[in-house]
Amino acid sequence: MVTHLMFPPLQLIPGAIAELFAQVSSSGEITLADRYGLMAAIFEEALSDDERCAVDRLLKAVCRGRLHPVDKLSVVL
Repeated sequence: MVTHLMFPPLQLIPGAIAELFAQVSSSGEITLADRYGLMAAIFEEALSDDERCAVDRLLKAVCRGRLHPVDKLSVVL
Protein backbone atom coordinates (compact mmCIF):
# COMPACT_ATOMS: atom_id res chain seq x y z
CA MET A 1 0.00 0.00 0.00
CA VAL A 2 1.48 3.34 -1.09
CA THR A 3 0.72 6.31 1.10
CA HIS A 4 1.13 9.77 -0.38
CA LEU A 5 2.46 12.35 2.00
CA MET A 6 0.83 15.74 1.89
CA PHE A 7 3.13 18.66 2.54
CA PRO A 8 1.97 22.25 2.86
CA PRO A 9 2.82 24.34 -0.19
CA LEU A 10 6.10 26.21 -0.03
CA GLN A 11 5.66 29.96 -0.32
CA LEU A 12 8.30 32.63 -0.42
CA ILE A 13 8.07 35.80 1.60
CA PRO A 14 8.19 38.81 -0.75
CA GLY A 15 11.77 40.08 -0.99
CA ALA A 16 13.16 36.88 0.51
CA ILE A 17 15.46 36.10 -2.42
CA ALA A 18 17.15 39.51 -2.31
CA GLU A 19 17.61 39.26 1.47
CA LEU A 20 18.90 35.69 1.22
CA PHE A 21 21.33 36.69 -1.55
CA ALA A 22 22.68 39.62 0.49
CA GLN A 23 23.01 37.60 3.69
CA VAL A 24 24.69 34.60 2.11
CA SER A 25 27.01 36.72 -0.01
CA SER A 26 28.23 38.68 3.01
CA SER A 27 28.66 35.67 5.32
CA GLY A 28 30.09 33.18 2.82
CA GLU A 29 27.93 30.52 4.47
CA ILE A 30 24.62 29.04 3.45
CA THR A 31 22.62 27.81 6.42
CA LEU A 32 19.99 25.13 6.62
CA ALA A 33 17.27 27.81 6.62
CA ASP A 34 18.87 29.40 3.53
CA ARG A 35 18.83 26.06 1.76
CA TYR A 36 15.14 25.60 2.53
CA GLY A 37 14.57 29.09 1.14
CA LEU A 38 16.36 28.12 -2.06
CA MET A 39 14.29 24.97 -2.30
CA ALA A 40 11.11 27.02 -1.99
CA ALA A 41 12.42 29.43 -4.64
CA ILE A 42 13.16 26.64 -7.09
CA PHE A 43 9.55 25.47 -6.88
CA GLU A 44 8.14 29.00 -7.17
CA GLU A 45 6.66 29.51 -10.62
CA ALA A 46 6.25 33.28 -10.31
CA LEU A 47 9.90 34.23 -9.75
CA SER A 48 11.06 37.30 -11.60
CA ASP A 49 14.04 37.03 -13.94
CA ASP A 50 16.19 38.86 -11.37
CA GLU A 51 15.17 36.46 -8.60
CA ARG A 52 15.82 33.41 -10.77
CA CYS A 53 19.24 34.82 -11.69
CA ALA A 54 20.05 35.36 -7.99
CA VAL A 55 19.07 31.77 -7.18
CA ASP A 56 21.23 30.49 -10.05
CA ARG A 57 24.19 32.56 -8.85
CA LEU A 58 23.86 31.20 -5.31
CA LEU A 59 23.70 27.60 -6.52
CA LYS A 60 26.73 28.11 -8.78
CA ALA A 61 28.66 29.68 -5.88
CA VAL A 62 27.97 26.61 -3.73
CA CYS A 63 29.08 24.28 -6.54
CA ARG A 64 32.29 26.27 -7.01
CA GLY A 65 33.06 26.27 -3.29
CA ARG A 66 32.62 30.02 -2.79
CA LEU A 67 29.74 29.44 -0.37
CA HIS A 68 30.04 26.88 2.37
CA PRO A 69 27.00 24.90 3.57
CA VAL A 70 26.75 24.92 7.37
CA ASP A 71 24.41 23.04 9.67
CA LYS A 72 23.34 26.17 11.56
CA LEU A 73 19.67 26.99 11.34
CA SER A 74 20.30 30.67 10.60
CA VAL A 75 22.81 33.45 11.00
CA VAL A 76 21.96 36.37 13.24
CA LEU A 77 23.58 39.68 12.32
